[in-house]
Amino acid sequence: MYEELARDIRDKRVVLFAGAGLSIPLGLPSWKELMSYMARDLGYDPDVLIRPGADYLQIAEFYKLEKDSIGPLRSWMDRSWQVDDDTLTASRLHNQIVDLDFPLIYTTNYDRNIERIFELRSKPFTKIRSVLDVAAAPLGQTQIIKFHGDFDDDTSLVLTESDYFERLQFESPLDVKFRADVLGRSILFVGYSLSDLNLRLLLYRLQKTWAITGFAAKRPQSYIVLLRPDPVQESVLTSRGIRPIVSEALDPNDALPEFFGKLLEAIGPTS
Repeated sequence: MYEELARDIRDKRVVLFAGAGLSIPLGLPSWKELMSYMARDLGYDPDVLIRPGADYLQIAEFYKLEKDSIGPLRSWMDRSWQVDDDTLTASRLHNQIVDLDFPLIYTTNYDRNIERIFELRSKPFTKIRSVLDVAAAPLGQTQIIKFHGDFDDDTSLVLTESDYFERLQFESPLDVKFRADVLGRSILFVGYSLSDLNLRLLLYRLQKTWAITGFAAKRPQSYIVLLRPDPVQESVLTSRGIRPIVSEALDPNDALPEFFGKLLEAIGPTS
């Protein structure tokens, strides 16, 4: 399996799709910590507002309704989610992403850590946030597509329930670009939990896109890294055309560095 995926990466036929699991090892706040900040900023006790089973998207929606804007929240997130360059330079995981040289990196993270490690490594890249960025993107550079928005543009952030409902339509310019980018490439999903309804719908719609073509058997193999065995998730993912790769790492923070390390070893030296 590693050899097959490594070959496709070497041939520039793999799209990396990266989630919050890349940022947590850097010490960035979790969704629960973000919701706690929102509660306190609104004058609520987080333990009261954020009850067991609380819907984080609805809390974000409530925050936006109460504040009329997410601008101040975005500013706080931007300040709080900064990682100093020394920490980022020391991140084995982020350096491995640069070394694997994916032509396309989609991320639902708002932070700038992927872009920054490319800058620190002097590796050219183009950040894609809107249809204008797509039109202006130079050929031959890695594209980092901010699928759920970027701190540089409040209106681009997908954070509230309404934002997610809009994206579930799967018809924005970035959605159209994504469908075009992956038709002839494999996708490698990392840093995701399958509790993310948005991701599950994305996988389902990719499956349906291929099914209606009549060429589903020709679909490039895609993969997702799971931190622990889960027969339910593994069966559903396989039915959607996604091959689960279950990490054997004891520490969840070691799962992706170990996985990427094996891929780099399989790829071998590059010129």
